[in-house]
Amino acid sequence: MVGACTIWGLSPVYYKLLDHIPPLEVLAHRTLWSFVFFAGVLLFQGRLRQMVGVMTNRRQALVVVLASANISVNWFLFIYATMIGRNTETSIGYFIFPLVAVMIGYVTFGERLNLFQKFAVALGVLAVLVLTVGLGSPPWISLILASTFGIYGMIKKQLPLGPVLSVTCEVLVLVPIALLVIGYQHGAGQGAFGPSLRDIALLLFSGPITALPLILFSAAARRVDLSTVGVLQYINPTLQFLCAALIFGETMSLWHGIAFPMIWCALALYSIALWRQEEAAPKAAIADSGVSTTVRNPPSDGSAKP
Repeated sequence: MVGACTIWGLSPVYYKLLDHIPPLEVLAHRTLWSFVFFAGVLLFQGRLRQMVGVMTNRRQALVVVLASANISVNWFLFIYATMIGRNTETSIGYFIFPLVAVMIGYVTFGERLNLFQKFAVALGVLAVLVLTVGLGSPPWISLILASTFGIYGMIKKQLPLGPVLSVTCEVLVLVPIALLVIGYQHGAGQGAFGPSLRDIALLLFSGPITALPLILFSAAARRVDLSTVGVLQYINPTLQFLCAALIFGETMSLWHGIAFPMIWCALALYSIALWRQEEAAPKAAIADSGVSTTVRNPPSDGSAKP
């Protein structure tokens, strides 16, 4: 889990090396080589034919297309923001993502919010308002990154597939568009895949650098407590923030200095809520087990009710 979050958190350094290439072309290569890598994993596992079943199922195919649309916007905006020196905003986006996810769960699935979660969401909203007033406009990059990733997660809940299979299908939908973008760039004599061996290597490696953390994350998520997963995911935006401040030299305004502590306090409240839920789950399971045992073994005097 730490490995996955570290790769995600340091990925701005990688994409900064490609800032001389148009972000749409970088996204096209990331999509193409991610598909090649994921398809190779499925081929190795003997599961490549499962893609046919997913894409020929009308409902699953529609969900895959919707997920593809959201993740492609998320990927593009992250690459674009990195290239124009706005990684402070990308880090804010991934910091507030858990709060957006809580709100999406509340609005879409009717999930209840406890007191800590309500305070966390309110504080996160207040931080965004501070940035909006202070900077003169909403932090659009942050909000779109958090929203598209949150909606992506909501859509994925409707798709009963493993992460490798689902993501392979999602990038498969985007591959034709990626090939068109790459073909257009090379047709215009501006394609990045060819003149420089360094650029070729970096573009090819965009597949593994996309796939590896997802595989690590999915493997860890089955073994690590939910509360641990929630807390460790903050490694990603924290490293992005450090990259922006210490490596790229992005300037921090007074308003960022006010908003960031508010967001961190909101995340602390969110983590406490997550921890309390994790602690309460075993007790609830024990209580349910006790009730079901009583039902299965009624008293001998026949007083048990159906």
